[in-house]
Amino acid sequence: MEQVKCECGHTNPYGTEVCASCGKPLTGDNKELLNMRYEGAARRSQTYNRSMIDKIWNFFSSVKVGISIIVILLFASALGTIFPQELFIPPGEDAATFYYDEYGWAGELYYMLGFHNLYGSWWYMLLIAALGVSILIASIDRFFPLYKALKSQRVTRHHNFMKRQRVFGTSAVEDADETMNKAKGLLKKKRYNIYEENGNILAEKSRWARWVLM
Repeated sequence: MEQVKCECGHTNPYGTEVCASCGKPLTGDNKELLNMRYEGAARRSQTYNRSMIDKIWNFFSSVKVGISIIVILLFASALGTIFPQELFIPPGEDAATFYYDEYGWAGELYYMLGFHNLYGSWWYMLLIAALGVSILIASIDRFFPLYKALKSQRVTRHHNFMKRQRVFGTSAVEDADETMNKAKGLLKKKRYNIYEENGNILAEKSRWARWVLM
């Protein structure tokens, strides 16, 4: 995939929405809100889609796929509790005849579909493995972009970046330094962490919430 070069000269990975150097938005128009979940960093699942490994990665990184596997597992597990598993039938009983004798045609169908030994069946174990792979890939796909974004979070931002935030405003003040000091004081009282750079400030708290919403 071709890398994205910003007008500031910095080269960003394909799929990056905000330049890692100057903070200028690289996608969309000036009126569209920026997706701030990963600070504009590129995710692998949204970047590469050429090889078979890329397609497998993109498939399992989807939250919808993970939820679908969980729903299928829950439904299958519920079916496995309708009648006793083969492990719990009387010793010496033949499973093929036991289920029919005890539960009629429903028991025979239950046995024919393999639900009598559900939790040890190959397809149930395959679903468990698929869920594990989905959780692992989805976590990796989201963890590293967010980690890099938060580790190198910038204080000074491009003006187009600010304009495309959900809440944005400008105002004229008589004494900029005094106003800035008052703002910092109020933010510190609310227990924000304050970062300063080139006359700009960044106030942040509860960073752990970003990981919860990852």
